[in-house]
Amino acid sequence: MSRTAAALLALSSLLLPSPNRRTLALAFAGAALCVASYLLGIYSNHRPSIVPQLSPTTGDCHPLLLPSPSSASSDGQLGFLPLHSAAAAFPVDRPSLPPLPFCPANFTHYCPCHDPQRERLFPTHDLQHRERHCPDHRDSPPRCRVPLPPGYRAPLPWPASRDRAWFANVPFPKLSVAKKDQNWVRVEGDWLVFPGGGTSFINGVKWYVAEMAKQVPLRSGEIRTVLDIGCGVASFGGHLLDYDILTVSVAPRDVHEAQVQFALERGIPAMLGVLSIHRLPFPSRSFDMAHCARCLITWTGYGKCHFCHPCYEFIRRDGLYLLEIDRVLRPGGYWVLSGPPINWKNMYKGWGRKRQEVAEEQKAIEDLAKRLCWKKVSEKSTMAVWQKPTNHLHCMKKSKTLNSPPFCLRTDPDSAWYEKMETCISPLPKLEVLEHTAGGNLVNWPKRLNATPPRILARSIERITIENFNHENKLWSERVLHYEAYLSNLPRGKYRNIMDMNAGLGGFAAAVSKYPVWVMNVVPIDNKNNTLGILYERGLIGTYMDWCEAFSTYPRTYDLIHANGVFSMYMDKCEFTGIVLEMDRILRPGGAAIVRDHIDVIVKVKQLTDSLRWQSRIVHSENGPFHPEKLLIVDNSVQ
Repeated sequence: MSRTAAALLALSSLLLPSPNRRTLALAFAGAALCVASYLLGIYSNHRPSIVPQLSPTTGDCHPLLLPSPSSASSDGQLGFLPLHSAAAAFPVDRPSLPPLPFCPANFTHYCPCHDPQRERLFPTHDLQHRERHCPDHRDSPPRCRVPLPPGYRAPLPWPASRDRAWFANVPFPKLSVAKKDQNWVRVEGDWLVFPGGGTSFINGVKWYVAEMAKQVPLRSGEIRTVLDIGCGVASFGGHLLDYDILTVSVAPRDVHEAQVQFALERGIPAMLGVLSIHRLPFPSRSFDMAHCARCLITWTGYGKCHFCHPCYEFIRRDGLYLLEIDRVLRPGGYWVLSGPPINWKNMYKGWGRKRQEVAEEQKAIEDLAKRLCWKKVSEKSTMAVWQKPTNHLHCMKKSKTLNSPPFCLRTDPDSAWYEKMETCISPLPKLEVLEHTAGGNLVNWPKRLNATPPRILARSIERITIENFNHENKLWSERVLHYEAYLSNLPRGKYRNIMDMNAGLGGFAAAVSKYPVWVMNVVPIDNKNNTLGILYERGLIGTYMDWCEAFSTYPRTYDLIHANGVFSMYMDKCEFTGIVLEMDRILRPGGAAIVRDHIDVIVKVKQLTDSLRWQSRIVHSENGPFHPEKLLIVDNSVQ
């Protein structure tokens, strides 16, 4: 030690008094009291507490908030304390909005992005007129509510809804007449009855699916997500539910009127869509199986299509549509084709076709499938099954020999919102071992739901880790339990068709999967992370979406809408009024909605829901009264 340091130490010992036992005891007691006070403060601020009711004239606090079950006062009304910054921004006398009017009666089945009047402005070649063509939200679209059809009634609960629905809800008899001999749908008094028939379901859809199960592993859990193109009334997807398989049934709004509306009225997942010039709104590697049962699509061939609907005037010479099916199929996924030209040797006379003509069609399909490196699994009766390779190592080596289409190099295979299809093969993730599966293996359902998705294991999305995934699952389980306190019908099966407007990693859908529901998980294109591929790897279904536009569905097709952070996301992009009106369009009468957002946003949305005459209330989230995130609970079954 230096002389200077020694001198300072000696000086300090002279200036500072030596503490006695009493002084030390007092010091320790004071410290203990401070720690105890701190811990008591934490406990008081985080435990469920009863917040005293404030009169409307006390301070500048907002009067709309109702309590969470854990913080309710004896009379059920809750007010914010004056120091709550968000509440102070909204005074008691905030003016209410005038009621939003109803549209004219001809808007009863209005689909803004699939409007028959608008589609006349677009070419019919390649069915471009059947694609999404939305009115620009900046061009003052109708600001009115879609009216109910006369005699509308609440749909039957699942599973009774699979077999029958009220005719007044979907008053379209044309399909029952056009397909009368095929048993798609019958009108019996006030009912639409779905006997399970179809153009390819000669012996009924149950028999058809049972025959398919002999060729494709439907029972093992390997197949969980299915894409059904040209779905009719979705009887195929409805009966795959018996195998615990979720099917996205896709069909356009065409001369058969409301195929998708029939499906959704039955409680079966479906959406408006068509194979045309743009990619389907799904990421690559989404589906375990794709299916087409006489779906009126020509996959390849020459000249004019002889068996197709008049709208399908020309055949795709470049195999574009089959390349799109290849994009959305997962490695090792199956493509099932039934109907013309399969089994042409025994069927061509019944189709009214020339033998050589249909033989060339099937040969062209077989050739294209081979050039895509697909393996033909089986062909029985009028059904043929191909399987996509588990990786592209072998395919890349053989591409020149097979004369395969080139691999896509310029576009992201997961980009699918108004993205044009390309005549190239969407490449699978690279690997080095031939026996491995590109992108990683998926476990069978139901373990797939909570297993870490391969995209997360591969860290393909920035800042999404295994820890994030596990935390989200736990968080949403807690949140759904909290929701049940306000929507008692949630676990009782009242809500069959559910829309999650901002699905994230699919935690909400996973948490409600214990109920008899299905969820359309939407990943907005405005989201920073494209997580839709992760949802499909969990065995869930969903689509991309821009909520400044209308969803590809008919009015009154969802029982419950969940909107987590949606309004904050679109705050500077489009008006809240348009989003709320779209929610009103697709929500069934008596349905429910949960809006989760910052209190500032929630109060603005509450004003709009009041103008719709919705039965809504603002409540605390599971985070308690001191957290700025709140819930807007809409329960229109309470009148």
